[in-house]
Amino acid sequence: GFLQSYAVEVDVKDASNATCLYAKWMMKFLIKYETNSSDYKNTTLDLSSGVTHNGSVCGSDTQAALLAVQFGEGHSWSVNFTKTNETYQGDLVTFTYNTNDTVAFPDAKRKGPVTIVMKDTMGPVQLNNVFVCHNTEFLEAENVTQIFWNVTVQAFVQNGTIGRKESRCRADTPTSAPTVLPTTANVTAPSTTTLSPAPTTTPKPVENPDTGNYSLKSGNKTCLLATVGLQLNISQDKPLLININPKTTTADGTCGNTTATLRLNDGNSTLIGF
Repeated sequence: GFLQSYAVEVDVKDASNATCLYAKWMMKFLIKYETNSSDYKNTTLDLSSGVTHNGSVCGSDTQAALLAVQFGEGHSWSVNFTKTNETYQGDLVTFTYNTNDTVAFPDAKRKGPVTIVMKDTMGPVQLNNVFVCHNTEFLEAENVTQIFWNVTVQAFVQNGTIGRKESRCRADTPTSAPTVLPTTANVTAPSTTTLSPAPTTTPKPVENPDTGNYSLKSGNKTCLLATVGLQLNISQDKPLLININPKTTTADGTCGNTTATLRLNDGNSTLIGF
């Protein structure tokens, strides 16, 4: 249940009750915070069904559009959009979490709201196009990881009508099939002989994952060691097996007095935490 959360849908209207800013997406937040015992813990903030969008703004040629949501016990998130004559794009993402939320932060040393501001990674989108990204995207800054998926958004909507043409994120764009160079094995000389159908080949099973060695340090001392091969078995209509490649996977995390956290990021939108 790593990526289970409520979908948020925001439809901002202008003075004539026409849609000017539309978004539907899913997101969650992983936060590392300091406790009263000077240890560090990790917590997760999910969106509940009671999300509001007070303060959202349509935007204009001279004013940025703003998509703002509030949820839980004093948490909020927003992104502003700027436009040119032909395109619009996300500018800054602002996330505020409130450590007075004792359910999410039961023993936080710092009390009150904490605000993180970072640059949005969304590229320019043609006006009248709707931006779509089904794949998982991450924004990381100051001990906070923001996770987004199933994103649909259009700023500066024209005439109250959501665009029908999509601009997809890079992660959603399929890669081209590799080119197979001709060899003596796959080139056949012209012939009038009737050939038998090629035999059906059995799909090659997924090999066992390579073993990776991961470690964390506390100061100049190693505090956590893991030697492990990892394979994800994703249950869906067509089951999918993914091997985690240690050569492209980075490790980070924290070691405390009573808890330790190891996070592995394969650089391909897969994030695993222990």
